[in-house]
Amino acid sequence: MASRTINGRTVDIGAAYFTAQPGTPFHGVVMDWVERGLVRRWTDTLAVAEADGIHDSTTGPVRYAAPGGLRGLVVDLARGIDVEQAITVRHVAPGVADGEHYDAVVLAMPDPQARRLLDGRPPLDAVLDTVWSPSIAVVLEWETRNWDPFRAAFVNNAPEVLTFADDGDRRGDNAAVIVAHTTEQSAREHLDDPDAAIAPTSVAVQRLLGLADAPTRTFAHRWTFARPTTQHPEPFYWGDGIGVCGDAWGERSSVGTAWASGDALGGAIAVALHRG
Repeated sequence: MASRTINGRTVDIGAAYFTAQPGTPFHGVVMDWVERGLVRRWTDTLAVAEADGIHDSTTGPVRYAAPGGLRGLVVDLARGIDVEQAITVRHVAPGVADGEHYDAVVLAMPDPQARRLLDGRPPLDAVLDTVWSPSIAVVLEWETRNWDPFRAAFVNNAPEVLTFADDGDRRGDNAAVIVAHTTEQSAREHLDDPDAAIAPTSVAVQRLLGLADAPTRTFAHRWTFARPTTQHPEPFYWGDGIGVCGDAWGERSSVGTAWASGDALGGAIAVALHRG
């Protein structure tokens, strides 16, 4: 749900969109966002590309996008909560974070990052076993929109790009901005220097869209742990004052899964503290 201000404009550099299954609690949250104008129904059709260009499309559930950027939805969920940011946490133990005692400590992050904070503490060192693949988000900006409409695209058999999306289309302002996410292979080649992924990613996107001109401005963001390669079957972990949740806890990695995981963990913590 990451958004960055790049060249004076908000750009989504994390999830390209999200879905919401009707009848679920998360769907109710999304419908509230829609009613308040924080979210728009974007599309149910995405392009499918091969290494040489877009050749097909696929239809599925409605994809939702946020005109103000996906991060704004996280801010909305945090209304009324006292949130402190830019605080470094180095070590977590049951009910303790860097020596400070708390009723509950929650790690809403990829397993490899959580393990660093826990220093191999059992039994969580065995529970937090998912492997995550990296990606680099590359933002490409042109002066004008010179491509045929495509919304977003899945890419098959291309070494550089896994997906790319028209950020101006999904945000609704028609900005000439495309955000591409590299393949795991390309990301691993450029993890130490994310900016080095810009050139091959730009060339790939130009090839896929048939563009002659290179982008005028670019930006790269490294996601060392972009997506889980496996999922925890449980919706969350809770024990000894420590909880873990996120998009790796559930049937498949998604924004909806992350929300449901955190919501379920929050409920379990509330019950535990009330009983205590």
